[in-house]
Amino acid sequence: MKNRYRKREDNLVTAVQLDLDTAGFSYEKWGGQQQCRQGDWLVNNAGECYTINSASFADTYVNVSPGCYRKVTMVLAEVAATDGQVRTREGITEYKAGDYIVHNREDGSDSYAVDKDRFERMYVMVDE
Repeated sequence: MKNRYRKREDNLVTAVQLDLDTAGFSYEKWGGQQQCRQGDWLVNNAGECYTINSASFADTYVNVSPGCYRKVTMVLAEVAATDGQVRTREGITEYKAGDYIVHNREDGSDSYAVDKDRFERMYVMVDE
Protein backbone atom coordinates (compact mmCIF):
# COMPACT_ATOMS: atom_id res chain seq x y z
CA MET A 1 0.00 0.00 0.00
CA LYS A 2 1.31 3.43 -0.95
CA ASN A 3 1.29 6.17 1.67
CA ARG A 4 2.09 9.88 1.43
CA TYR A 5 5.28 11.20 2.99
CA ARG A 6 7.05 14.53 3.18
CA LYS A 7 10.71 15.15 3.81
CA ARG A 8 11.53 16.37 7.31
CA GLU A 9 12.00 20.16 7.47
CA ASP A 10 15.59 19.86 8.71
CA ASN A 11 16.63 17.51 5.89
CA LEU A 12 18.45 19.79 3.45
CA VAL A 13 20.74 18.84 0.59
CA THR A 14 23.71 20.58 -0.95
CA ALA A 15 23.46 20.65 -4.73
CA VAL A 16 25.07 22.15 -7.81
CA GLN A 17 23.68 22.02 -11.33
CA LEU A 18 25.87 20.54 -14.06
CA ASP A 19 25.26 23.65 -16.15
CA LEU A 20 28.19 23.12 -18.51
CA ASP A 21 28.59 22.28 -22.18
CA THR A 22 29.03 18.55 -21.58
CA ALA A 23 27.71 15.17 -22.64
CA GLY A 24 27.45 14.28 -18.93
CA PHE A 25 28.93 11.20 -17.31
CA SER A 26 28.11 7.68 -16.12
CA TYR A 27 28.75 6.21 -12.68
CA GLU A 28 27.99 3.06 -10.66
CA LYS A 29 25.60 3.36 -7.70
CA TRP A 30 22.75 1.38 -6.12
CA GLY A 31 23.69 -1.76 -8.04
CA GLY A 32 23.39 -0.19 -11.50
CA GLN A 33 24.79 2.20 -14.05
CA GLN A 34 23.60 5.80 -13.54
CA GLN A 35 23.72 8.59 -16.11
CA CYS A 36 24.12 12.31 -15.38
CA ARG A 37 23.23 14.63 -18.25
CA GLN A 38 23.86 18.29 -18.92
CA GLY A 39 21.60 20.32 -16.61
CA ASP A 40 21.18 17.57 -14.00
CA TRP A 41 22.07 18.18 -10.36
CA LEU A 42 24.94 16.71 -8.32
CA VAL A 43 23.58 16.28 -4.78
CA ASN A 44 25.11 15.60 -1.38
CA ASN A 45 22.39 14.30 0.94
CA ALA A 46 23.85 13.79 4.43
CA GLY A 47 27.07 12.40 2.96
CA GLU A 48 25.50 10.33 0.18
CA CYS A 49 26.30 11.73 -3.27
CA TYR A 50 24.24 11.13 -6.40
CA THR A 51 22.64 12.97 -9.30
CA ILE A 52 19.04 14.06 -9.87
CA ASN A 53 17.45 14.65 -13.25
CA SER A 54 17.01 18.38 -13.95
CA ALA A 55 13.22 18.24 -14.44
CA SER A 56 12.69 16.15 -11.31
CA PHE A 57 14.88 18.50 -9.23
CA ALA A 58 13.03 21.58 -10.54
CA ASP A 59 9.66 20.00 -9.71
CA THR A 60 10.52 18.88 -6.17
CA TYR A 61 13.19 21.16 -4.59
CA VAL A 62 13.39 24.83 -3.61
CA ASN A 63 16.48 26.88 -2.90
CA VAL A 64 16.80 27.96 0.75
CA SER A 65 20.30 29.50 0.54
CA PRO A 66 23.20 29.39 -1.93
CA GLY A 67 23.81 25.71 -2.75
CA CYS A 68 21.28 24.51 -0.14
CA TYR A 69 17.92 23.00 -1.13
CA ARG A 70 14.85 21.47 0.53
CA LYS A 71 12.52 18.91 -1.03
CA VAL A 72 9.06 20.43 -0.72
CA THR A 73 6.79 18.04 -2.58
CA MET A 74 5.15 15.02 -1.02
CA VAL A 75 5.98 11.56 -2.31
CA LEU A 76 4.11 8.28 -2.46
CA ALA A 77 6.03 5.35 -0.98
CA GLU A 78 5.53 1.69 -0.31
CA VAL A 79 7.59 -0.96 1.44
CA ALA A 80 9.04 -3.50 -0.98
CA ALA A 81 7.77 -7.02 -0.32
CA THR A 82 10.65 -8.67 -2.22
CA ASP A 83 14.08 -7.79 -3.57
CA GLY A 84 13.98 -6.10 -6.96
CA GLN A 85 14.95 -3.10 -9.02
CA VAL A 86 13.30 0.09 -10.20
CA ARG A 87 14.06 2.14 -13.29
CA THR A 88 14.84 5.75 -12.36
CA ARG A 89 15.42 8.75 -14.62
CA GLU A 90 19.14 8.23 -14.04
CA GLY A 91 19.36 4.44 -14.41
CA ILE A 92 18.52 1.30 -12.43
CA THR A 93 18.38 1.07 -8.63
CA GLU A 94 18.32 -2.27 -6.82
CA TYR A 95 16.46 -2.64 -3.52
CA LYS A 96 15.92 -5.26 -0.83
CA ALA A 97 12.69 -6.43 0.77
CA GLY A 98 11.78 -3.86 3.44
CA ASP A 99 13.28 -0.90 1.55
CA TYR A 100 10.99 1.83 0.27
CA ILE A 101 9.99 2.33 -3.35
CA VAL A 102 9.30 6.04 -3.72
CA HIS A 103 7.39 7.94 -6.42
CA ASN A 104 7.60 11.71 -6.90
CA ARG A 105 4.43 11.74 -9.01
CA GLU A 106 0.85 10.68 -8.26
CA ASP A 107 0.83 8.38 -11.29
CA GLY A 108 3.67 6.33 -9.76
CA SER A 109 6.37 7.70 -12.07
CA ASP A 110 9.66 9.45 -11.33
CA SER A 111 10.50 6.56 -9.01
CA TYR A 112 13.51 5.51 -6.96
CA ALA A 113 14.30 3.23 -4.01
CA VAL A 114 15.65 4.13 -0.57
CA ASP A 115 17.07 1.93 2.17
CA LYS A 116 14.55 1.49 5.00
CA ASP A 117 16.62 3.14 7.76
CA ARG A 118 17.64 6.11 5.59
CA PHE A 119 14.06 6.66 4.37
CA GLU A 120 12.64 6.62 7.90
CA ARG A 121 15.27 9.16 9.05
CA MET A 122 14.48 11.51 6.14
CA TYR A 123 10.68 11.26 5.75
CA VAL A 124 7.56 11.43 7.88
CA MET A 125 4.16 10.01 6.94
CA VAL A 126 1.48 12.60 6.16
CA ASP A 127 -1.90 12.00 7.80
CA GLU A 128 -4.83 12.20 5.44
